[in-house]
Amino acid sequence: MWYTGKGDHGDTALFFGGRVPKDDPRIEALGALDEASSAIGVARAFAKHADATLLLRVQRELSLIMGEVAALDPAKLLARLEPAKVAALEAEIDALAALLPPFDGFIVPGDTPAGALFDHARTVTRRAERRVTPLARDGKLTNPAISAYLNRLSSLLYLLARREDAAAGGSTKVNGG
Repeated sequence: MWYTGKGDHGDTALFFGGRVPKDDPRIEALGALDEASSAIGVARAFAKHADATLLLRVQRELSLIMGEVAALDPAKLLARLEPAKVAALEAEIDALAALLPPFDGFIVPGDTPAGALFDHARTVTRRAERRVTPLARDGKLTNPAISAYLNRLSSLLYLLARREDAAAGGSTKVNGG
């Protein structure tokens, strides 16, 4: 069955018991994380110069984060986001940055379709980070790797956009360069 009707009155279930309103901060964070994964999936589908395996791995790691956000008792989860995933993203960022010219000013997104999609995924990821931050601050999320991961992910997506744009000869600067 594809529907239960249990949420028809504006609430939804969390993992391991409990129901919350659909506009609860946890649900807002889950929605933003889901949007980020979807935006990355669209960028992955259009990318010409990005590692699709890396992007799929990122989407799966976002699913781990969603599980932690949705769990009232994360200790019961079979898997959680490990700090090593943050280090792995940092290694990817460093490798990608080595392929690109040094940062020399902000850009206007849209030089290439794939670059624009990565920039969009980056902004959606930043929103997810803003939704997760209060949960962490209020002690509703206890895994510090989540905030670090989302912060690094937006940097990775920025660089992936620049790589797509650079490969096509584009890089429209905010200052007209």
